[in-house]
Amino acid sequence: MPTATASDAVEDAVRRRGIDLIELSHAIHAEPELAFAEHRSCAKAQALVAQRGFEITVAAGGLDTAFRADFGGGPLVVAVCAEYDALPGIGHACGHNIIAASAVGTALALADVAEDLGLTVALIGTPAEEFGGGKILLLKAGVFDDVAVAVMMHPAQVDIAAARSLALSGIRVRYDGREAHASVAPYLGVNAADAATIAQVAVGLLRQQLVPGQQVHGIVTDGGQAANVVPARTELQYALRAPDRSLLRDLEARVGDCMLAGAVATGCDYSVEATEPTYDALKSDPWLTGAVRDEMVRLGRVPLDDELESASAVGSTDMGNVTQLLPGIHPMVAVDTDGASLHQPAFTAAAVSPSADRAVIDGAIMLARTVVQLAEAPRERDRVLAARELRAAS
Repeated sequence: MPTATASDAVEDAVRRRGIDLIELSHAIHAEPELAFAEHRSCAKAQALVAQRGFEITVAAGGLDTAFRADFGGGPLVVAVCAEYDALPGIGHACGHNIIAASAVGTALALADVAEDLGLTVALIGTPAEEFGGGKILLLKAGVFDDVAVAVMMHPAQVDIAAARSLALSGIRVRYDGREAHASVAPYLGVNAADAATIAQVAVGLLRQQLVPGQQVHGIVTDGGQAANVVPARTELQYALRAPDRSLLRDLEARVGDCMLAGAVATGCDYSVEATEPTYDALKSDPWLTGAVRDEMVRLGRVPLDDELESASAVGSTDMGNVTQLLPGIHPMVAVDTDGASLHQPAFTAAAVSPSADRAVIDGAIMLARTVVQLAEAPRERDRVLAARELRAAS
C-alpha cells in the first residue's frame, strides 16, 4: 500500500471516530481518579478497542488499573501509551483525558492498516504518571519487552515536537522528636516542627547555588496536631528534578544534607525514603520527531523551533524511562488555555474545550501518520527492529 494511501487511511479513520473519541475524553474528564485508582477511566479507555476486536490483557504487569490491548500480528510492535490519572483537588489539570482519547484514536486508526503494514498495535493503559511511575513499573514487569517503538502525545500551551523533560525523584522525610507542653515545659520536648523548618530554610538557601535545570519543591504533609504541644513528628514530601540522572544524584545528596541539618540542629531522629521510582529525562527519537513535526505543520500547527524546544522543559514524565530504553516520542499538542498553565484549575476547564477536542483528533492523526511513515521507510523500520532485537539479546 503506498505511503499516501495508508497515511490518508489512518487520518480518515480518526476523523470517522471523532465523536466517539471526544466523548471518551469528556467521560474520563468528568470522573477524575488518582494514581493506581483509575478503575473507571481504565475501563472507559478499553471500550472502543474492545469493540474493534483488540485482544485485551487486564491488570497488565500486575497493576490493577493498567491494560494492554493488542491488534494484528506483524513484527513491528508499536506501543501507544494512554495516560488517564488525575491530580488531587484539581482533576484533569494535566489533560490526561486528552492523552487517553487520542491514544485510543491512534490505536484504532493503526488497526485498519496493521495487516498491510506488518504491525502489531499495542495500546497500553499506563496508570499513575503524576505520582507512582506506572510506566516504569510496566517496563520492569516486561509489558514493553516486545515493543519496537512507543508513541504518545500530551496537551500543553504550545506545540512542541521534541519535548524535553527533567529527571525526577520523590522523597518523603520524617522527623521524630518528643512531645511536651508548649507553655509549661517546652524544654522537655524535642521539636520536630523546628527540624522541618530548618530543613526548608536550608533548601531555600541552597537554591542560589543550584545548577541551571535543578529544581526542588515540596510540601509539609504533617506539621503537628496542636499549637500547645511541642510536635513530636513532622513529615515533608519533596520532588527533586534535574536535566539528567547525574545532576539529579548530585541534587539528592545536597538536599539530603539539608534534611540532615534539621535533625542535627534539633536532636530529632529522621528518615528519608523514596516515594516512587526515579523518572528519567525524555530522549525523543530524532527521526520520529522530524516526522511528527512535519505532521504538526501539515495540520496547521506551529511547533516551537529547535532553539526554543531545547530551552523549554515540560516538567517530568515516566515516558522518559520508556524513551531511554527504546525509540519513542512524546510531542506536546497545543490547547487554548487563555494563559493557564498545566496543573492549574483553569487548565482543567480548558481540557474539555473545543481546542482540547481538536487536540484529541490532531494528536491521534499525527501519531498514526508518523507510525505509518516509519512502517513504510525500510531503513528506519529495520533500525527500530534491530534495536529491539539487540535489547532482547542483552
